[in-house]
Amino acid sequence: MQTLLRILERAGGYRPTLYLKIENPPYMALVIEAVPEPGPLGVPAISVAHYGEQNGDLMRDPEMCFELAKPPLCAAELSAYYFRNDYLGLEQYSRFRQGNDYVFVAELYEQHQKFAELWDRNLRDQRFLEAFTDKSIRC
Repeated sequence: MQTLLRILERAGGYRPTLYLKIENPPYMALVIEAVPEPGPLGVPAISVAHYGEQNGDLMRDPEMCFELAKPPLCAAELSAYYFRNDYLGLEQYSRFRQGNDYVFVAELYEQHQKFAELWDRNLRDQRFLEAFTDKSIRC
């Protein structure tokens, strides 16, 4: 998840009003934004998505949500908990709160993390970090 973390760093780090849109033709724009509520473990969360359009509606292709944590004496890390692809009609939570209980779906979490790592490599190879500019920061 190093590409996403480096983009966040260049944008000035996490903040509750974070909203980035990185245009990088011929690829779909990449949107990174703060999620208003914390993730399942109570730490700040971000949404990362590519958006397409179908019949005038925005379609997530895909969207993933991550908790952003910085354990003591460690580098920042992203931990997946949500995946959605509107074209496939798929929405999955691999970690969530159900009342006071923390639910962890280990196999699904591993799938989400593996997909996130592949996606992050693709973002690196597609040069989204280099495409990031101050104009990518939206209010």
